[in-house]
Amino acid sequence: MSTPLNSNAEPGFQKKVWITVSITALAVIVIWIIKTTFNVFLLILAGALIALYFRGLGRLLHRKLRVPRKASLPAAITGSLLLLLLFCWFTGSQIQQQVAQLADMLPSAVENFRERLEADPVGQKVLQKLGSGEQAGKAAGMLQSFFAGTFGALGDIYVVLFLGVFFTAAPGGYVAGFLRLVPPKAKPRAQDVLHRIGADLSRWLKGKLLAMLVVAVLTAIGLLILGVPMVLALSLIAGALNFIPNFGPLIAMIPAVLVGLMESPATAALIIGLYILIQVVESNLITPQIQKRLIRMPPALIIIAQLFMGVLTGGWGLLLATPVTVILIILVDELYIRRMEPA
Repeated sequence: MSTPLNSNAEPGFQKKVWITVSITALAVIVIWIIKTTFNVFLLILAGALIALYFRGLGRLLHRKLRVPRKASLPAAITGSLLLLLLFCWFTGSQIQQQVAQLADMLPSAVENFRERLEADPVGQKVLQKLGSGEQAGKAAGMLQSFFAGTFGALGDIYVVLFLGVFFTAAPGGYVAGFLRLVPPKAKPRAQDVLHRIGADLSRWLKGKLLAMLVVAVLTAIGLLILGVPMVLALSLIAGALNFIPNFGPLIAMIPAVLVGLMESPATAALIIGLYILIQVVESNLITPQIQKRLIRMPPALIIIAQLFMGVLTGGWGLLLATPVTVILIILVDELYIRRMEPA
């Protein structure tokens, strides 16, 4: 009696095994596709953020300067591009020169830092913990490649900028095309979700741009007072990397401290104090104003998103982890949590 049961059970077991293997393979393929194409989605998101900036600036021009509504968007786009061109015209060569000088100087600055540590008993213990001089050389190479890669990846910004202009010119067509993929009964809810995502990202972007400008200006003033070279490059790095929560200010402080160490340890210590003071001002005065009307995002959640997306897609993932987290929180809140709440 047992033999027929086993013969009947074996095909069923094999079927379950094949189903499990097929599902696993499908999941692996989907993950691989997401990993290989996720950078494209991030560029699209960056273009959408540029469009939100242009449209927000257009509304500001219409509201404050009484620019006609039809002319406000072209004025916002052309005005922003003109200011960018003027900035690059007057400071572009100087920035490029300082960035190249900074990238070339980083290995020698790291080597100088290592030599200072070797001259101190406590520093020797630190070096023993960190590893050999070869690993320090690798760290210098990583820093050099990071900054070279950061400013060498500016080619992607052209793609993002053109996407932003196209999204700004006719956002309704793209939204309508997306809504066609949604079942008719769910279209009103989908429109509400898209509106909330756009409103929250607009407020977040406005506050973030203000914070970046404040950090860049304060950094430039502080470095000028301290007499540190390459002020323009270092202040732009500080302002730009402030777009990245948590890790951005820390990354921006590293080259400034290394430059300060080329002068003296006291200068490096003053630079550390300057950057900490600026972050205290930014986090206690500017960021609370940004988050007044935004959804609450736990800091740990942002760090986890940065770690996952940084490993998955590199620099763009680290850069856009916060807006991606905002979108995911809104989607979960609108499509799941609110449906679970009693009417």
